Amino acid sequence: MAFKEFTLNETQSVVIYKRRASRSLRLSITATGQVRVTIPTWTPYRAGLEFARSRQSWINDHQQSAAVLKDGQAIGKAHHLRFIADPSLAKTTSRVSSSEIIVRYPAEHSEQDPAVQKAATSACIRALRKQAETLLPQRLRSLATQHDFQYKSVSVRQLKSRWGSCDQDGHIVLNIYLLQLPWELIDYVLLHELMHTRILRHGPKFWQALETYLPGVKRCRKEIKHYQPTFHSLVT
Repeated sequence: MAFKEFTLNETQSVVIYKRRASRSLRLSITATGQVRVTIPTWTPYRAGLEFARSRQSWINDHQQSAAVLKDGQAIGKAHHLRFIADPSLAKTTSRVSSSEIIVRYPAEHSEQDPAVQKAATSACIRALRKQAETLLPQRLRSLATQHDFQYKSVSVRQLKSRWGSCDQDGHIVLNIYLLQLPWELIDYVLLHELMHTRILRHGPKFWQALETYLPGVKRCRKEIKHYQPTFHSLVT
């Protein structure tokens, strides 16, 4: 994926990425506060830069609030993150055990250092993917059996904007970040995708049918809007 870095102002820069799959311009802020713009391959970098400049107010409001991964943070349903300063290290390392994600970093750095956060994010994704590949297919199969749904296959991926999807042939894709949600909302997404095996498109019929399997579906639809499928990035 081609990219270039540009200066927004004296204190901010923006990295602009060209992606073949992109159909529009997309602005985001990473965990370390880096401003990123993704554009279609045919779009000039200048357009991406002007797009970022036109959103300067949003960037200023949200860049400061871009959260970082913290010591003791729960990752999914089975892991906790630990940061350990180690004077003997020259660079940051990470290790995923059955219950912990351990990130060791040189003592002269801090947990908030971009390199440390990058290593922690990568390790957390590995741990979350491992959990998701085990737990989500199991839970989907259980709900399908309980409510007599049929589907062709299920796969687990790291998705940027969707919690899941189901195509017309019954192939279901689930986002690893589902495990950052409460179990009630996880079940809402799974039942939502299972319902698509019977009713492909959203509409009154779809939501009425889903309500029969998940009373309170309107509340779940509203609540899940407060979450993003990521650890801590902000997207507009």
